[in-house]
Amino acid sequence: MENEPQKPKAMTGSGKAAPRRTLTRDAVVASICGFVVVFMVGASYAAVPFYDWFCRATGFNGTTQVATSAPSDAPLARKIFVRFDANVGPGLPWKFEPEQNEIEVRIGEVVTVFYHVTNQAARATAGVAAYNVAPLTVGAYFQKINCFCFNEQIMGPGEKREMPVVFYVDPALAKDSENDGLNTITLSYTFYPVRETAPKPLAAGEGDKRKGNL
Repeated sequence: MENEPQKPKAMTGSGKAAPRRTLTRDAVVASICGFVVVFMVGASYAAVPFYDWFCRATGFNGTTQVATSAPSDAPLARKIFVRFDANVGPGLPWKFEPEQNEIEVRIGEVVTVFYHVTNQAARATAGVAAYNVAPLTVGAYFQKINCFCFNEQIMGPGEKREMPVVFYVDPALAKDSENDGLNTITLSYTFYPVRETAPKPLAAGEGDKRKGNL
């Protein structure tokens, strides 16, 4: 009938409820994306110390090991050559070279070698050494007892320094059949600049003494 009241129409996708659902969905998606970004950034920072720990623990990528003392057993009769490589990264005005390019050592023998460093700048400079050994699979057997690479090195203007490295090749190397034909290990260091070193301030009264001598 024409005069019969019409029932209200149900809300369709063009009504008010749809935009609310869309806004809610967008907020959830944005929150998830934000969480993923934060997680990925945190994971990237955590990966650096984890990778460093992994390399030190396994010798992966030629990372040498850190020993606290000499091996308890006597050195083996088997000998191996150890070569020494020295490099300086861009921006660091240092001359860096090994005292000897190569030596022959017995496996398990504790050896001390020296590197010579000269700061060729007229100002104090600082550097830190990165290191590895080749072949890369030998890192797990190359044990360093003392090494300048553990600390930042600050050199005065024109300063020369002798830096020791104390190491031995782990006797466990001889039990690894994959290294039966190995006769040479290369230990490589590269010094990189780390920061500008501020000049040492004058002691109190030193400036006055200089004026008095003029």
